[in-house]
Amino acid sequence: MNTRRDNADGPEDIDAAFAEIVADLERDSTFARWPEDTADRADDTAEDVVEPQTRDEPDSGPRDWSAAPDEEEEHFVPPEPPPLPTPRLPTLIGIAVIVVGVVLLLVPGLAGMSSTITLPLGLVLISAGIGWLLLRLRQGPPNSDDDGAQI
Repeated sequence: MNTRRDNADGPEDIDAAFAEIVADLERDSTFARWPEDTADRADDTAEDVVEPQTRDEPDSGPRDWSAAPDEEEEHFVPPEPPPLPTPRLPTLIGIAVIVVGVVLLLVPGLAGMSSTITLPLGLVLISAGIGWLLLRLRQGPPNSDDDGAQI
């Protein structure tokens, strides 16, 4: 490729330089070729202009493939999940405290107190219910003598 020697900015004719690069790559024996490409291009010269190859047969590619009609597609059907565990009494109490706090915030007249008392009381009840539920979360593995892996 001798077009860059005279000009430091780049070749004067970009198309000719590109054709020269492609011709060099096609002459290289390690250059990967398509299986359909049966023409031997080893004797191409640098002056040839690279043109797209035209074929008479229709192109077929990986997207043109379709499954045979006798093949059944097997779809993975996941197993049914296990049922949710029944909540215990302390969990139900924590949820009830949160619900009472929300009711005090939304309908302060229901308790028969002024809104100056029900607003802080509702916020404290919601915070206490959330704190109660968070403290009841399990902190570690269950107590068992098994040293095996847990799934």
